[in-house]
Amino acid sequence: MRKINFFDTTLRDGEQSPGVNLNFQEKLEIAKQLERLGIDIIEAGFPAASKGDFQSVKEIASIVKDSSVTGLARSVTKDIDIAWEALKNSAEPRLHVFIATSPIHMNYKLQMTPDEVVETAVKMVKYAKERFPIVQWSAEDACRSDLPFLARIVDEVVKAGADVINIPDTVGYTTPKDYGAIFSYLRETVPNIDRVALSAHCHDDLGLAVANSLAAIQHGATQIEGTVNGIGERAGNASLEEIAVALHIRKDFYEAETNMVLSEIKRTSDLVSKLTGMTIAPNKAIVGKNAFAHESGIHQDGVLKEPTTYEIISPELVGVNQNPIVLGKHSGRHAFRNRLVELGFVLPDEQVNSLFAKFKDLADKKKDITDDDLFALVLQKQVNSDEFYKLETLQVQYGMTNIPTATITLKRYDGEMVQEAATGSGSVEAIYNTLERCLDTNVKLLDYRLQSINGGPDALAEVYVKVESEGFEASGRGVAFDVLESSAKAYIHAINRLFAIQQHRSKQEVM
Repeated sequence: MRKINFFDTTLRDGEQSPGVNLNFQEKLEIAKQLERLGIDIIEAGFPAASKGDFQSVKEIASIVKDSSVTGLARSVTKDIDIAWEALKNSAEPRLHVFIATSPIHMNYKLQMTPDEVVETAVKMVKYAKERFPIVQWSAEDACRSDLPFLARIVDEVVKAGADVINIPDTVGYTTPKDYGAIFSYLRETVPNIDRVALSAHCHDDLGLAVANSLAAIQHGATQIEGTVNGIGERAGNASLEEIAVALHIRKDFYEAETNMVLSEIKRTSDLVSKLTGMTIAPNKAIVGKNAFAHESGIHQDGVLKEPTTYEIISPELVGVNQNPIVLGKHSGRHAFRNRLVELGFVLPDEQVNSLFAKFKDLADKKKDITDDDLFALVLQKQVNSDEFYKLETLQVQYGMTNIPTATITLKRYDGEMVQEAATGSGSVEAIYNTLERCLDTNVKLLDYRLQSINGGPDALAEVYVKVESEGFEASGRGVAFDVLESSAKAYIHAINRLFAIQQHRSKQEVM
C-alpha cells in the first residue's frame, strides 16, 4: 500500500471563497479539528498577505503539533522572510512557494521570459532552503504549460533543493487522462524526480477536481491538496473527504492509504460549514444530509434487509452517528462538556460555564437540544466576543395594512446608546434601514440567507448575511428563536467584523 499525504488548504485557498472571512478564533478551531482529522499538512494561510494572516499562521504553527503547518509565498524574498518568521517555531517548518509556468501567465501576469521564470524559481528555492527544512515548489497553471518547459523547470528546482513538486490545475481546465499523463511524463523525463514527492492540486471549474486528483494518484502522486467540503476559489477545490473515502472504499483499485481519521469527517465538515457560512448541498457526496437517506421503497426495503444493498459507505465510517445521550433541561455540566468535546470544541472552564448557563436557558424553551443547537451556542458566543455595537432593544410593528416599522437601540463600544427608527417594505428591510441609520454609514446588503436549525415549532432560526461598505466586505451570523432578532444579530455581527477589518487596514496604512 502506498501512503498518500493529505495537504489541507481550507484556511488559505478555502478562505478565498467569495464571502468567506474567518477571524483568528475560527481559524484556530478549524486547524485543531484538521489535526484531529489526521491531516498531514495544514496550509494555515499566506503570511505576507496581511498582518492578520501572519499572526494567524504564527499562532496556529505554535499550537498544532501533530500536523505539519505551512504557509504560502510568492517567489520573492520578502514573502519567504515573512513566512519564516511566522513558521520558524513550528514542529516542522515548511514553505510553499510558487511561480506561474504557463505561456499565458508568463506573458500577461508575470511579463517574464521562460528563462527568467526558471532563474527566479531556482533562486527562490535555494533561498528558501537556507531557512526551511522542507520546501514545496508549485508550478502555477501547470496544466496549461508546455510540457518540455514544465519538465525543464521541475528538473532545475529539484536540483536547487525542492522537496515537494506540486502540479496545480489552477483553473480547473484539465481532464483525468491528461492530468495523469503530466505526472507520467515528469516521472519519465525528469532525471531525479524520485528525490521528491509529487503533489496534485485541483480546482473544480469543470467538476473534475476529485477525479483528476485520483488520476494523479494512479500516475504517481503521493500528496493530494484540497479543502474540506471542496470550498475555494470560484467553483472550489478538490474535496479531501471524498478522495479519502474513495481511497478507503476502493482500496482494491487504488492500493493506497492515508492518515485521515474517517470518523472525524462529518464533524470537520459541519464545523467548516458553520464557520464559513457555506451551506453543504443535501446531495453532496459523503457529508450531505441526503448521503445516507433512502426514499425509494425498493431502496428502503433493500437497506432494511441488508444495508450493503444500497450503501457502499456506512454512516458510522464518516462519523454520522446516532448519539444515545439526549441533552435537555435536566442534563448536567459533565454531559454538556462531553458533548462539546465530541463536537470538536475543547474550551476553557470559564467559557464552558458561560455556555452551560446559556444551554440551560435554551433547554427551558426547547425539549431536546440537538448538535446543531450546540454549534449555534458556541458560534454565537464567538460572534459576540469582539463588539463595536451591541443590540440592546428591538421592536418591530407589522400589519397587513400598516407600513413595517422597526425601532432599535444599539450600545456603542464607548458606552453611548444610539436609538433610531425606520420603515421598510418588509420587517427585515425595516430593521436593516434602522440599523443603517444608527451607524450613519452606507451599507449594501449583498446576501441574506435564512435557515432553520432542525425542524419543529421550537427550532432556532439562523441568518447569514454579507454586507459591503466603502469597498470592504464582511459576513455575519445571527441565531435566535425569532427570525427578526436573528436577522438583526447577523447584520450587527457583519458590521462589527466590517469595522474590525477597516480598523486593521487603517493601522497597516499608518505603519
